[in-house]
Amino acid sequence: MSLLDYTATQLAEKIKNHEVSVLDAVNAVLEQIDSKEDTYNCYVTVDREGALKKAEEVQKKIDSGELTGPLAGVPVAIKDNMCTEGLLTTCSSKILGNFVPTYTSEAVINLEKAGAVIIGKTNMDEFAMGSTTETSAYGPTKNPRNPEHVPGGSSGGSAAAVAANECFYALGSDTGGSIRQPAGYCGVVGMKPTYSTVSRYGLIAYGSSLDQIGPLCKDVKDCATILETIASYDPKDSTSVKRDDTDFTSALVDDVKGMKIGIPRDYLGEGLDSEVKDAILKAADVLKSKGAIVEEFDLGLVEYAIPAYYTIAAAEASSNLERFDGIKYGYRTEEYTDLHNMYKKTRSEGFGPEVKRRIMLGSFVLSSGYYDAYYLKALRVKALIKKAFDDAFAKYDVILGPVAPTTAPKLGESLSDPIKMYLGDIYTISINLAGLPGICLPCGVDSKGLPIGLQLIGDCFKEKNIIQTAYAYEQARGDIIKEG
Repeated sequence: MSLLDYTATQLAEKIKNHEVSVLDAVNAVLEQIDSKEDTYNCYVTVDREGALKKAEEVQKKIDSGELTGPLAGVPVAIKDNMCTEGLLTTCSSKILGNFVPTYTSEAVINLEKAGAVIIGKTNMDEFAMGSTTETSAYGPTKNPRNPEHVPGGSSGGSAAAVAANECFYALGSDTGGSIRQPAGYCGVVGMKPTYSTVSRYGLIAYGSSLDQIGPLCKDVKDCATILETIASYDPKDSTSVKRDDTDFTSALVDDVKGMKIGIPRDYLGEGLDSEVKDAILKAADVLKSKGAIVEEFDLGLVEYAIPAYYTIAAAEASSNLERFDGIKYGYRTEEYTDLHNMYKKTRSEGFGPEVKRRIMLGSFVLSSGYYDAYYLKALRVKALIKKAFDDAFAKYDVILGPVAPTTAPKLGESLSDPIKMYLGDIYTISINLAGLPGICLPCGVDSKGLPIGLQLIGDCFKEKNIIQTAYAYEQARGDIIKEG
């Protein structure tokens, strides 16, 4: 077994037992990046010097017994919308192409305290706006399972880096499925925790009421371990919640006997690829064979989720991106006649087409005369979607379904039709609107050899239910995906 094939927790155990050094692990990752990065384009920035220096520091702390945690010494990649002090943070946008933060995201600080070694910052859709990682100013990331296909997005760089063994795990952010969908496309495990579980301090916001940081990794054990490490109450984040049940690794139990699992009929209807549907139902049968009670039910309101989500997300984006004006930080146009012209030219040159599209949509739905008709109506739909999930979780412990209607599309297919790209989020965005936790893990491959993702959804603050279900399924499933 190659060093790069270890999961994060397996590697940490090897380092702890002095079978492998932190420097060995970092060098192995850097060599993999050197050999694969030209093909996959997972990173915007690789901090080679910083990672090697950090490896030595962490090794000393492990040797002295100061660091004993389950992630100590393990190399990690960070999505490029999380601030890292002294390290370029671009959101894959020209407008932040020279931005070096003076502080670090709370989630990243928690990893550093646990002894993580940051390898670099991963590519993403510009300002997390996209589902394919093709809107990046630094070029598209390619899917390691098949480089002719997209890795998903917006955390495509993080998912692809894990799939290509260019890191042992990564952090992503999820506004409408941006962790779970690329996890599904790349055949890795990704999780969005309940909104407010992980601090958003230092995360450059897209949709503040929807964004949440989470892990992308190789298996469910890693997922629970990483989430346990990054989850914390943070007074710097006004939406952060104090929780005393963040011992997520306690849910790594291979037992679903008596657990009630619901499959929304709405998720199995028109638009779902037949191979994806078959794989999802087969996964449900596996859980049923292990003693779970599995049944279909009507969730409702699914068709309204996409317009509600894109109205709310675009409105919040237009507000959040107002600060990028060429004055305080980031890119500024070289030639301008006056202040207003400088604003206009800076933003026109600095933002890409998808970001401009969403800013314009958001400004429109917030404008006088349309605020009630669109934005307030979308907020009411959001509340109805939350109630539909509340009703479902009165009967079920876990909701099971696909993470996307198809496997990863080919590069270039989605960009030509933005509406089609938006519709690809149909199974993920409701979870963000309702603030719920969701996990995606591989459940098969299609006839083209592309991974199929299984999504498990839990009630608010019930991450342990979905972790336990995912772990039990993973144990029964065994290995199904290898690097393409």
